[in-house]
Amino acid sequence: MSALKIVLTVLQLLSGLAVTAIVLMQSGKSAGLSGAISGGAETFLSKGKAKTWDEKLAKATPWFALAFVVFTFVLNLI
Repeated sequence: MSALKIVLTVLQLLSGLAVTAIVLMQSGKSAGLSGAISGGAETFLSKGKAKTWDEKLAKATPWFALAFVVFTFVLNLI
């Protein structure tokens, strides 16, 4: 096994683990609905702060998924 193939395999493994971890760390889409129904008192500013972490995770998900797909494709060509 060549050094390039080992490096690509490790990168593929890391990107796959990163995608899995990022998806599991995201809150569900229905998580905000229960607060709206029960009338939870959240201010506008606290709502924005709570969403920033989920927004960052949501933006990172497709990039790590794309990296995983690219590494898989390249490994299949080698």
